[in-house]
Amino acid sequence: MTHLAPGVVGEPGTAQSRTGTGAADGKPVSSPAPARRPWTSRRRVLALAEAVVSITAALGYVLLSRHVSVNPIVRLGQVSGLAKLQLYVALIGLPLLGLLLYTAHRGAARRHQLVKRLVCAALAGLATGVIAGGVVVALRGTPHPLGGQEGDPGVLIDMANSFLHHEGMSGIYPPAFPALMALWAKVRYNGRGETGFALHDLQIFFTAVAGPMAYLAWRILLRPFWALLLAVPAAVVFLDPIRPYSHIVMIVLLPLLGYWLREMRRAGRRTTRHLLVRGTGLGLIFGALFLWYSGWYIWAAPGAVLAALFFFPWRQGAAAAKRAGLYIVVTLASTVVVGAPLLYQMVRLGAENPDRYAFLAVYADPTYVLGWVSDRSGTLTYQTWPAAGELAGQSGFALLLLLGVGLGLGLGLRNVMVRTAAAVLAGAWLARFWFAGRMAHDKAIQLYPRTTWIIMYCLMILAVLGVMAAVNRGSGWIERTLRPAGAGPGDGRAPVVPRRVVRQLAAGMVCVVALFATMGASWSVNRYMPSADVDSMGIDAYRAHTIKQRDGSCPRFSPVKDCKDIEKDDWKPGPIQDYIWCAGIVADDWPAVCGMKAPKRVRSRADIERDAQAERDARKAAAEAEKAADKK
Repeated sequence: MTHLAPGVVGEPGTAQSRTGTGAADGKPVSSPAPARRPWTSRRRVLALAEAVVSITAALGYVLLSRHVSVNPIVRLGQVSGLAKLQLYVALIGLPLLGLLLYTAHRGAARRHQLVKRLVCAALAGLATGVIAGGVVVALRGTPHPLGGQEGDPGVLIDMANSFLHHEGMSGIYPPAFPALMALWAKVRYNGRGETGFALHDLQIFFTAVAGPMAYLAWRILLRPFWALLLAVPAAVVFLDPIRPYSHIVMIVLLPLLGYWLREMRRAGRRTTRHLLVRGTGLGLIFGALFLWYSGWYIWAAPGAVLAALFFFPWRQGAAAAKRAGLYIVVTLASTVVVGAPLLYQMVRLGAENPDRYAFLAVYADPTYVLGWVSDRSGTLTYQTWPAAGELAGQSGFALLLLLGVGLGLGLGLRNVMVRTAAAVLAGAWLARFWFAGRMAHDKAIQLYPRTTWIIMYCLMILAVLGVMAAVNRGSGWIERTLRPAGAGPGDGRAPVVPRRVVRQLAAGMVCVVALFATMGASWSVNRYMPSADVDSMGIDAYRAHTIKQRDGSCPRFSPVKDCKDIEKDDWKPGPIQDYIWCAGIVADDWPAVCGMKAPKRVRSRADIERDAQAERDARKAAAEAEKAADKK
C-alpha cells in the first residue's frame, strides 16, 4: 500500500493499518525478526533525535529573537520586529525545506525518511518558537510578564508568593505551575518578590516548547507528516502565551489517552510486566498533567469513560479481561497518587468555588465551536460575533472541516484515535450544553465556554485522520484497480504510483504546512503586541511596560512616567458573589443581557463618553501647552 508519509512509530513485528495505528483488527501481525540495521534506523535513537532537534529549534529561535532591537511600544517598531522574526525563521527553515525536497527527488529512500523525520521535528519547534520569539519582542525592555500584575497573571503571581511563604495550595487551582514559578523565582531571582519575573521567563519557555510537546505526543501514534499536520495547527490556534501551560495539557492529553486505550485493547497479548510498566508510566504522566491543569480532565472524562468501556477486551476471554483490569487499576492508582493534593482540595472546596464570570463567548450562540474570543474582545458584541457564514450561518472553513470529520468517521473508524476523539467530542458536547442550559437557573458559568477548544480540537483530529484514511484507502484502490490483470502485490512489480512520487508529494505538503505555521505564528504574535486599548489583547504586553523594575526605575520603553510598584501580596480567596458578573456589558444593557440592574462599579455609556471627552480635553490642553512652550 502506498502511504503519503511512511515510517510510523509502532511495535516491532507488527503491521500497520491503513490509518497508521495497527492492523485492521487491532492485532499484531507476526513477521520474521528484522536484520540488524544501522544505528540511524533504531527507533529509540531516532525518537530521541527528533525530540532533541525539535526542542533545540524552538529554544534556539527564542535566543535568536533576543537580537531583534526595536521599540515594541511603537507600531512601526512592532512591524519591524514581526518582519525580522519572519526573516530569521526563513533563513533557518528554507534550507531545511530545500534539503527535504532534494532528498525526495534525489538519493535513497532511507536517507529521505531520516531527513523527513528531523525536518518535521524542527518545523514543529520553529512554529511555536516564532510565537515565543514574538513574546520576547513584545516584552523587550521589561522583566515583567504578559498581563503585568492584573488578571490571571496577577493571580498566578500571588499564588507563587504564597508557595514561597509556605502557605501551600491556593484553593482548587492546579498547583504545579505556581509552584514552578516559586521555585524558579527562588533559584533565578533569589526569593520572594520576583515571582512576576519568573512568570515572564516561564511564559516564553512553555510557549516555545508547546510545538515540540504536541509533535512528540502525536508521534506516538502517527507518522511524521501526519503528526506535524495535527501538532502545528493545534499549537498555533490554541496556544495562549499568557497561560501556555493550560493548552499544552489539552494538546498532549488526547494522543496520550488514545495510546492508553490502544494498549488496554491489546492487554490480552501483553505480558504482565509490560502492562505494569506502561500503566504506571502513563498514570504518572496523567497525574502530572492533572496537577498542571485539571480543567481538560473534566471535559474529557465522559468520553474517556465511554471509550474505555468500548475498548475493554470483553470478548477476548477471562485472562485478557484480568490483564486489562490490572492495567486500568495500575494507571488509576498512579494517577491518584500523583494528583492526590489537588483531588483532596477539589473534594473539600469544590462546591464553594462556582464560576460566575461571563464574557462575550457566554453571550453568543452556544453551538458555535469553531472560534474563540476572550474577555478583551474590542468592539465585538454578541450581535456581531460570530460572523455568519454562507450556508445556514456556517462558513466555508466549517463545511470543509465537517467534510473531513465525515471522512474520519466513515473511512477511519477502525483507528483507535478516531474513536477516542469521537467519544471525547460527544462527551464534551453534552457537558457544554448541560452547563449552558443550567446557567440562568444556577447563576453559574462553570467555564463551559472552554469546551470550545477541546471540541474544535477533536474535530481537527477527526478531519486530519479522515484525510489520512482517504489517502491510504485511495492509494490501495489505485493499486488494485490499475495493476495489470493477473499481477499480485507480491510479484515483484513496481507500484502503480511510484514511491518516489509519493515522497515528492509528501515533501511538498510539508512545505505547505511550514508556510501555514510561519503565517499563523505571526498572526498569533501580532495580537499580543503592546497596545493601550484595554479591550484589545495587546493590553497585556502594554501593562508589562508600566511596572517598575527591581531598582525602582521604569522599563526602558515605558509609555508612562509614573510606573506601578511591584506587588508582593500572597493569594487570598476573593468574595463569592451570588450573581453572574457580565464583563464587557455597559450598565445600560445589564437588564437586557444579565437580567438585573448593574452594580454601582459598572460604567454606563454616559460615564464612558465623559471619560473619553476628558481624555480628549487633556490631550488638547497638553498640545496647546507644548505649542506655547515652543513659541516661548
